[in-house]
Amino acid sequence: MAMTVRRILHVDMDAFFASVEQRDKPELRGQPVAVGGIHRGVVAAASYEARRFGVRSAIPMSRALRLCPQLKVVFPDFARYKAASEQVFAIFRRVTPLVEPLSLDEAYLDVTENAWNEPLGVEVARRIKQAITTETGLTASAGVAPNKFLAKIASGWRKPNGLTVIAPERVERFLAELPIDALWGVGPVTAKKLRAAGMEKLVDVRGKSEAELTQVVGSFARTLLELAHGQDSRLVEPNRERKSVGSETTFADDLLDKDRITDEIRTLAKECTDWLARHQLFARTVTLKVRYDNFQTITRSETASRASRSEEQLTERAIALLEKTAAGQRPIRLLGVSLHGLSDDDMDTEALTSTAVTVPREGPVQLSLPFPSPRSCP
Repeated sequence: MAMTVRRILHVDMDAFFASVEQRDKPELRGQPVAVGGIHRGVVAAASYEARRFGVRSAIPMSRALRLCPQLKVVFPDFARYKAASEQVFAIFRRVTPLVEPLSLDEAYLDVTENAWNEPLGVEVARRIKQAITTETGLTASAGVAPNKFLAKIASGWRKPNGLTVIAPERVERFLAELPIDALWGVGPVTAKKLRAAGMEKLVDVRGKSEAELTQVVGSFARTLLELAHGQDSRLVEPNRERKSVGSETTFADDLLDKDRITDEIRTLAKECTDWLARHQLFARTVTLKVRYDNFQTITRSETASRASRSEEQLTERAIALLEKTAAGQRPIRLLGVSLHGLSDDDMDTEALTSTAVTVPREGPVQLSLPFPSPRSCP
């Protein structure tokens, strides 16, 4: 029996936060716009007009203003972004229940079977894009491919408002064009290592054995080989299990006072433990994130054998991690607290003898963006 070729979409809203601002404020249309803290913090989103000047997400706002002095800086309005996101995801779920959210503005969809009984993934993507524009006034880019890896690459191929299809018969030709850092999971550091080992393009990975790749990228070697051949067996998972929760904030003025820093940690930890209580979950690992005034960012973690949702216990563990930082000695611009290893009971893992423990597959879920904003957990 022939294997069914899946039709996977990756839909990514175009410059989402900035586009919502331009949609709702006519005076911003056609202007270079950045969403973020006006005096401090980093760029959360940049319009395409701003990107022409080199303004990108995650760069310091001070640098963005140097690159583009005429930049229109807008303080974020999360309520409006969330409302727009809910409209978009409602459209997705009208088409298929197999929707895997990645963030407020992007998702994977498996449309092999869909509410429109449309056999062509490209037509489903085209209709979804049209519905988004009609119902929200925003645009999205979409990629259509046989798997998630290829669909995500395709969605970014012709932004903004793009639609790229990688049909099964075109996969090999498409892969041959890709640079090494187009691979899922290959960031700047890994790309540098791969290039140093003689791999400039994705197809160059195929000439290496798993053992050779392991020397360069460790346990990522096997996955890297599979992706280099265009293989990705991951399913679209509409109900991915939450593995962590976190909250962070950037301060308008750098913090140096240790007591003030400790109070901020208590506030952040309480937000996360309140979330645990609402969802009847426990956490084993506490992670503290600190960004100093020179943008150096460090994390410190501690894991207990027994999970907890005690506000007092988890808060004190987060505060204890401060002793492993330069808090009180170096100015701090950002603090974050996250809880990992979530479970629905407080079983002592050291007492387990034959029970398999699931290792979290995903990193922390960021609940607040790194610039001054109202702190909130979902």
